[in-house]
Amino acid sequence: MTAVREERTTDELKALAERAGRELEDASALEILQWAADTFGNRFCVTSSMEDAVVAHLASRALPGVDVVFLDTGYHFPETIGTRDAVEAVMDVNVITLTPRQTVAEQDAEYGPRLHDGNPDLCCALRKIKPLDEGLAGYQAWATGLRRDESETRANTPVVGWDEKRRKVKISPIAKWSQEDVQTYVDEHGVLTNPLLMDGYASVGCAPCTRRVLEGEDARSGRWAGLTKTECGLHG
Repeated sequence: MTAVREERTTDELKALAERAGRELEDASALEILQWAADTFGNRFCVTSSMEDAVVAHLASRALPGVDVVFLDTGYHFPETIGTRDAVEAVMDVNVITLTPRQTVAEQDAEYGPRLHDGNPDLCCALRKIKPLDEGLAGYQAWATGLRRDESETRANTPVVGWDEKRRKVKISPIAKWSQEDVQTYVDEHGVLTNPLLMDGYASVGCAPCTRRVLEGEDARSGRWAGLTKTECGLHG
């Protein structure tokens, strides 16, 4: 893997992100990730929910052996864990699995069972946001699979932006892609995808908070259905 890059101040990273967001808006996903690899080396990682491995696959072409960070919340579908294991086995990436400080049983004992029903924001904070914040501590930049067409809340996602909360460069190389673009890439490169995508799920998260989508619904409508909640908090 590319050697570690020089330290940069927060102001330098923020300026770098803002400039790259403008300059790379019309670049291809691979070009954006090649810029990330050249700029940050092993201070760059990809996060993946293991809904599919498209961004991980793209990043591995730009930076073989790239770190792919996965949050094991303890609530995943078996198919999601299986996808993670398959990605680790067949792709040129280094999968890093992050886990919350508490097991599900320990969380149930402290907060009561099924916290995800009574207080989903707290559950996400404990099982997703805090572990990711800690897991990203050593990186200057991270990549996501966010796409503008997924929902209204993601419509303005920049290809390169500034993560104010974590003080890091946030890269969304496929922000401009459509679902058709994703499927074309999957088909052309034989990329692993979560089997649940073939079973009516358009977005795959924790099992208790994810359902199949109905015809005409957007891809995120199956997450926290019946609640005003649309995001886990990782991206805002």
